[in-house]
Amino acid sequence: MTDNVSLISGVALRYASALIDLAEEQGALAEVETGLNQLEALLKESEDLDRLVKSPVFSAEVQTKAISAIMDKAGITGLTANFVKLVATNRRLFAIASMIAGFRAQLAARRGEVTAEVTSASELSGEHIAALKEALNASTGKNVNIAAKVDPSLIGGLIVKIGSRMVDTSLRTKLNSLKFAMKEVG
Repeated sequence: MTDNVSLISGVALRYASALIDLAEEQGALAEVETGLNQLEALLKESEDLDRLVKSPVFSAEVQTKAISAIMDKAGITGLTANFVKLVATNRRLFAIASMIAGFRAQLAARRGEVTAEVTSASELSGEHIAALKEALNASTGKNVNIAAKVDPSLIGGLIVKIGSRMVDTSLRTKLNSLKFAMKEVG
């Protein structure tokens, strides 16, 4: 398992484990992965849906009906739809984002993949991402997926996190180190 899994609650992890085992047993891993990606995208783009999922005000029946209608409209069917409906019926819909993250983490672990969180001062080109991925694959011995973020406050350089390891080559960090060193001298 990756270190990301430790950040996921026990309930979410148990549901994610059950889903991945069932999906593997039924040969539907790709279908479930696609459905969960669609659901996650819907949750990110709709504040109302996010509110429905997280609010304890809505009953299990209301949440189940609403999420069923949304999944039908989005074309999310099969095992993924049944899983989400079960989660809603059991009043655990508030943890669906963690369940999706847990599913992804376990799937990546089974595939021998790790995710590197890469933060840069400006957007990385496809060429740079490919070169970085190749270097990280060589250094870790695993297939590395890159989750890129942009933080202009870095000024330049990169921050790369893989599990509990982090390499910070940002200009901001180097300037801060220089500032502290100058304070000690002066």
